[in-house]
This record gives sequence, structure tokens and C-alpha cells, in this order.
Amino acid sequence: MTTPAQISEKYFTAWQAGDFDTLRGLLADDVDFVGTLGRASGVEECLGGLRGLGQILERIEVHARVANETDVITWFDLHTAGAPPTPTANWSHVQDGRITRIRVTFDPRGILATDR
Repeated sequence: MTTPAQISEKYFTAWQAGDFDTLRGLLADDVDFVGTLGRASGVEECLGGLRGLGQILERIEVHARVANETDVITWFDLHTAGAPPTPTANWSHVQDGRITRIRVTFDPRGILATDR
């Protein structure tokens, strides 16, 4: 059985690689995302948001991941084109082997100040 921590690791690896087929398989059809730059309901909207930020994503540097049977918090630096690394916290809820809820928080000023 795949643990929530392993699912979270696969999520970040796939996002960084631009592997949206793998991401789709990790997300529940009714996944709910709320973050600093927007909201998404359902797998298609969530993938759309990940694709959008993925256009400027250079890499994800994970510093810590804490998990229990259903929840994972990942602390990482989000490296994007033209912005300094952005410290970010991501909480994911996993149910039946898929991510059902994602909450993300970071200070967006560096990213918003870049010429994209």
C-alpha cells in the first residue's frame, strides 16, 4: 500500500517533471485546492493551475515532509523564473490512495513582481 507521504513525494516529483498524466492519477476527481494565488475544484481545474505555475517552475527544493495516515505537510522552496526562492507550505489530505484536498500558503510578492 502506498502511504500518504509516498503519494506526496510522487506529486512533487511529477509536478517538477511536468508529468501531468502521473499527477492526474494522484489526484481525486473531486480534488479541492485553495492557495495563495487561486482556487480550483476538480481534477481538471487543479491540473490547469499546476500547469500554469509549471510554466515558470524551475525546481522544488523539499526541506521537510511530515505525515500521518491521511495528511501530509511539505515544507519547500519554490524556485520560479525571475523570482527568489519562495518558502512554501503545502498540506495535502489523502483518502483511498488519492489526494482529495490541497492547501498551500506562501508570500507571493516575489513571484508577482517578475516579468512573465
